[in-house]
Amino acid sequence: MNRSVTAVYSGTFDPITLGHEDAIRRAAQMFDRVIIAVAKAHHKNTMFSLDERLALAQAALADCPNVTALPFDGLIVNFVQAQNAQVIVRGLRSVTDYDYETQMSGMNRHLAPQLDTVFLHTSASVQHISSTLVREIAKLRGDVSGLVSAPVQLALRAKVSLKA
Repeated sequence: MNRSVTAVYSGTFDPITLGHEDAIRRAAQMFDRVIIAVAKAHHKNTMFSLDERLALAQAALADCPNVTALPFDGLIVNFVQAQNAQVIVRGLRSVTDYDYETQMSGMNRHLAPQLDTVFLHTSASVQHISSTLVREIAKLRGDVSGLVSAPVQLALRAKVSLKA
């Protein structure tokens, strides 16, 4: 059987970090196509607008031709189905992530039994990174190199200097 498999990796990506990139790049080696589903996140007060987060995701993974970033709102299973994808990819950093993601995976499976969730353990070198911590470090004018890619680092600097 020769079928193309599309996977979706969703999140707010405010901003996209090297931890996200690690999981997405590894997924891009496993699946024919990977869609970065960037949540509108109307329930969160994001540092970057939806358009900025989409552009940063595309810039950070520009070297991966089978990866694209698209906006989404609502249930991830509805987005996955609309994209004719078969797999949801989630990154795991810790036991806390595992507990939460297992519950979400079960609920997604309940809502869309034909979809599978694949968990990717984050590489040890980027396991400590979270968007929340990156935003805080940037706001306090700390060094975020080694936490985000160059385009994201530039965008963080610009965003923080605008608020100064």
